Amino acid sequence: MQIVTGGVLAPKGYKAGSVAAGIKKKKLDMTVLVSEEPATVAGAYTTNVVKAAPVLWDQDITRADHCVRAVVVNSGNANACTGAQGVQDVQATANHVAQQLNIEQKEVLVCSTGVIGVPLVMDTVLKGASDCLAHLQTGATAATDAATAICTTDTFSKEIAVEIEIDGTTIRIGGMAKGSGMIHPNMATMLSFITTDATVEKAYLQKLLGTTVIDSYNMISVDGDTSTNDTVLVLANGTSKAPAVTAGSASEDAFVKAFRYVHTELAKMIVQDGEGAGKFIEVTVKGAQTKEDARIMARSIISSNLVKTAFFGSDANWGRIICAMGYSGATFDPNLVSITFVSEAGMIVVLQEGTPLKFDENLAKKILQENIISVVITVGSGSVEATAWGCDLSYEYVRINGDYRS
Repeated sequence: MQIVTGGVLAPKGYKAGSVAAGIKKKKLDMTVLVSEEPATVAGAYTTNVVKAAPVLWDQDITRADHCVRAVVVNSGNANACTGAQGVQDVQATANHVAQQLNIEQKEVLVCSTGVIGVPLVMDTVLKGASDCLAHLQTGATAATDAATAICTTDTFSKEIAVEIEIDGTTIRIGGMAKGSGMIHPNMATMLSFITTDATVEKAYLQKLLGTTVIDSYNMISVDGDTSTNDTVLVLANGTSKAPAVTAGSASEDAFVKAFRYVHTELAKMIVQDGEGAGKFIEVTVKGAQTKEDARIMARSIISSNLVKTAFFGSDANWGRIICAMGYSGATFDPNLVSITFVSEAGMIVVLQEGTPLKFDENLAKKILQENIISVVITVGSGSVEATAWGCDLSYEYVRINGDYRS
């Protein structure tokens, strides 16, 4: 597997057009991603009972047994909690793009992100969609513009692409994502769009996405909130002409590894851009008896506000970590737990098999003052582990979300 440039447009057969439609003030805020060939599609969505109109539309499309050709995304307005008008606006957007591409309405996916409870200004949205379609392009610049257009409070665009070989034919997987706040496991609050020029059957693609989400987006947390618009969409258009990726095929292992890498890296970028965050925290729980126990403990730690604030203050308060493990619902023996902090400034063990250790507080503070920190926790002699990613919780988070609408 090699990392390549080009983001979501790195695979063959995809174009995107992005514009400042006017939903936000003088910023790119709309993009349309188009596949030149019909693409199989898979989707994963928010677990929030309150689902935005675009989420309901996309769920219906990904459940159906047909391909798609386009994805329309706007930022600045979530089109959530907008009643029957919101549903009509999604349909109107899909129909508008379908007519201009000479495809069926059901081949157009729609996504929105931004402020909840405000109806879309449809004249702006439809003109923006037309302008996007008039500027469809390939290449790295167009991919970066698309990744920028889907951002809200993000401080940087998030994109990645990789390539592998299948029977001598190169295939690529590319992606872009947005996410900065309202991010929590069980479909983290974000949008993510993945493209590939591989041939992948729909049922297999959906199953692969489901298993991938568990260890990528579902293992990140910024602030403990799950939004109304969480969506991950994967398109596979087969334009590489490589043999199909199927369960048990010779190409499966390489494709799955690359596919999961793309999703995991995008998930980690989302955490690195957490609203007001200054530190990226990786928590690995080892020695658990079951994978689920390891996941539950790791997620509980990175979701704890007390743990987050301790990291913000560079305080080696490991008691908050084992406390979060204790109320997580996972099964483990506290007398077997060891906790280690690691960063570029060094490594320090603070708890060894349930026994607190006397440690150098000054060294611990230096380790925790770094921007990237790893916490390694051993809970026993089991053979499984899980990793979760989070960030600290700062004063800046409160400032950003205190005046979000203004």
